Amino acid sequence: MVTRLPNFGPRWHLMMNTVAFTVCFAVWMMNGVLVTFLVGQGLYNWDPVQMGWLMGTPVLSGALMRLPAGIWTDKYGGRIVFSILLLLASGAVFMMSLADSYIQFLLASLGFGIAGSSFAVGIAYTSVWFPKKKQGLALGIFGAGNAGAALTALGAPVLLGVLTAQGANLDGWRTLPQLYALVLLVIAVLFFLFTRHRMADHAQHRTTRQQLAPLKHPQVWRFGFYYFLVFGGFVALSQWLIPYYTNVYAMSLAMAGVLAMIFSLPSGVIRAMGGWMADKWGPRPVMYWILALTLGAAVLNIAPPMDIYTPGAGVTATQAGTVTEVTTDEIVLSGGQSYQLEARPDTESFGRDGSKVILPVFTRWHEPVIQVGDEVVRKQVLASGVTHIYYQANVWIFVVLVFVIGVTTGIGKAAVYKYIPDYYPRDVGVVGGLVGLLGALGGFCLPIVFGYVLRWTGVWTTAWMIIGLLALICIVLLNLAVRGAKRV
Repeated sequence: MVTRLPNFGPRWHLMMNTVAFTVCFAVWMMNGVLVTFLVGQGLYNWDPVQMGWLMGTPVLSGALMRLPAGIWTDKYGGRIVFSILLLLASGAVFMMSLADSYIQFLLASLGFGIAGSSFAVGIAYTSVWFPKKKQGLALGIFGAGNAGAALTALGAPVLLGVLTAQGANLDGWRTLPQLYALVLLVIAVLFFLFTRHRMADHAQHRTTRQQLAPLKHPQVWRFGFYYFLVFGGFVALSQWLIPYYTNVYAMSLAMAGVLAMIFSLPSGVIRAMGGWMADKWGPRPVMYWILALTLGAAVLNIAPPMDIYTPGAGVTATQAGTVTEVTTDEIVLSGGQSYQLEARPDTESFGRDGSKVILPVFTRWHEPVIQVGDEVVRKQVLASGVTHIYYQANVWIFVVLVFVIGVTTGIGKAAVYKYIPDYYPRDVGVVGGLVGLLGALGGFCLPIVFGYVLRWTGVWTTAWMIIGLLALICIVLLNLAVRGAKRV
């Protein structure tokens, strides 16, 4: 007797896809917390560039696998491809628990990074269950699985604290990847048992060459560049914000995880709203708004915390004479010629007393460089100027701006993927796979770029310069595309 699967419908499969993708994404982002913990506890002495490579390596393998995963899903169906993917990722993340050298960590990270290709599988498998007019919302809901990054950012530091007995047994960190492996294994079994095989009608009769044909279109690559920012930037910042908070604001790993979650959770959850917005107004106007907001928030985050003393405007003699009096407020020359000075303030706490400083604070004063009895000539400097610049880069304003970028990238991810079924309804898997690949490459490249630029400059906020530059380039590309469409 043959047991038949229940006739589960589109909503059920959307839920199963979303759950599986959420778990995969949580695993994919594991290194952001784990690597920061291992370095912070002194278990491994990796510099920012090495940390960037470890954070980026899982993203690289996930990126490279997205295109073939999309092709295989179009060819063989999402049920079998997703189930196999979950099983392979489970084995690879378990191997992470056995790693004990930098190269072993890199290889294990390369292995479990295939969890990131689950996006291409889920996009193609979800789209076959919904008509075109509902695909934006459906894919947005599925994409909310990005919230898995928030689950890792919030939960993994707490788990590491428990598993290591708050640092008493540091080798307990190895249980974390083992737990992730177990969850992936359970989800793989449930997914295979409780989903149905379904494919687009045309998919089985097309060659790989026919499937790849849309990739010659420039607009596919333009969509990919948008995704490089909105998804790649999201992935990179989901991991980079944890060491950012611990270094720039001297926060604990647990607190850094909570604040990183404020970025990653809304970016995942609001993606469903982004899909609805793209269905209602179209992806183009949505992209204009989110790119402009991303650029604005990134620019506001560029200024780093500062405590700078720099030369300012001094006081010079307007005539020759002998110095008869020098105080903090005044210099007097023979003949009664007087020069007023700005005295140094009694205190320069500027937020160090716990108060919140929103804008940079500029303080200026003069320091005499002559003494009573000195003979001075015209235009000689009597007192040098000093300017003190203090900028607190208030952490809560920073968190709000990061939250804005989390929201804009979440909406942008859905808007980009609304383009794909609109322009390429027969090629969602392969086009979505390429766009996802380019986006994931952003997640791989950006932490490494952040690490190198940080090492060169010593300034953490250079990350926001890079994000702002990418947003500006995307705006230019979108504007050129709109002008080109109007000329047609």
